[in-house]
Amino acid sequence: MWRLLFADLIFNEAGQPVAVGNIGEEPHYIVPDAGFRRYVAAEYVDRQILDRLKQRFLAMQDEIADGVAHMLGQGDLFTRASIKHAIEHMEEVFESNSIDVDQLRTTLWMIKFRAIVDVHGDVVRLDVPGWEADAEDP
Repeated sequence: MWRLLFADLIFNEAGQPVAVGNIGEEPHYIVPDAGFRRYVAAEYVDRQILDRLKQRFLAMQDEIADGVAHMLGQGDLFTRASIKHAIEHMEEVFESNSIDVDQLRTTLWMIKFRAIVDVHGDVVRLDVPGWEADAEDP
């Protein structure tokens, strides 16, 4: 079963927060739409967000690998390769249940991360402070 990865970090195009709920056992995001509530499978939305993040990270993977290796005090080739591998296989890392989702959401909330979706659950953009406004959001 899919876990909600970005609960409380998703908003509609009008800036309203997107709620969460289930249909049966399947988690959904509930997108407000002019008085209506549109249920969209959480996996559909989360995979789009993961894909956009992955594309952005891939474009910066050398810088990310250098920075993380430096923070860890591990400048060796194997550490850098492991970090790059994690970026390239990001979706697998999230699917493996090895990520503390609550910690992920807290960290993203602290940096003011926001995902903006339309009424169909399609990701319109990611708002991530520190990403240049002129950079293309994949």
